[in-house]
Amino acid sequence: MTLPKPRDRSGPYRVCVVCLGNICRSPMAEKVLAADLARAGLADAVRVDSAGTGDWHVGAEMDTRAATTLRVHGYSGPHTARRFDPSWFAERDLVLAMDTDNLAVLRTLAPDGEAEARTLLFRSFTPGIGPNPEVPDPYYGGDDGFTNVLSMIEAASKGLTTELVALLGTE
Repeated sequence: MTLPKPRDRSGPYRVCVVCLGNICRSPMAEKVLAADLARAGLADAVRVDSAGTGDWHVGAEMDTRAATTLRVHGYSGPHTARRFDPSWFAERDLVLAMDTDNLAVLRTLAPDGEAEARTLLFRSFTPGIGPNPEVPDPYYGGDDGFTNVLSMIEAASKGLTTELVALLGTE
């Protein structure tokens, strides 16, 4: 996977992780990726945020099952759901969708020439992943779905962190 070059070499590389409602997968990925980047020495060089393509959870906290799963595995931090704004493409170096449906929505919103290069699937950074690198939505399932999603997110986050270290170096 080749990461797009930074838009602004003098500022941080900006990554936005996107799912449907911004209460489960994307905030989980935001917290995990931020922790991995901090461990790699890139906390100041990369900024991570998250959003949803839908608007029905805007202003809500993270799903309690997602927050509990993160806390049990050593991740934390507040979260307030928000909807992805197409104007953010101009400010983000990389926009990562959690599944192909949200990827398709994002690519229709992306400016011409940016959809393919800057809008990718989050799980495509998992080493050795197969042809369908989606993170499934655990919202309508049980607690074990959140644990499984966290494992997928951790693997992809490690792969993405490795790529970001190669692109940006460490401080």
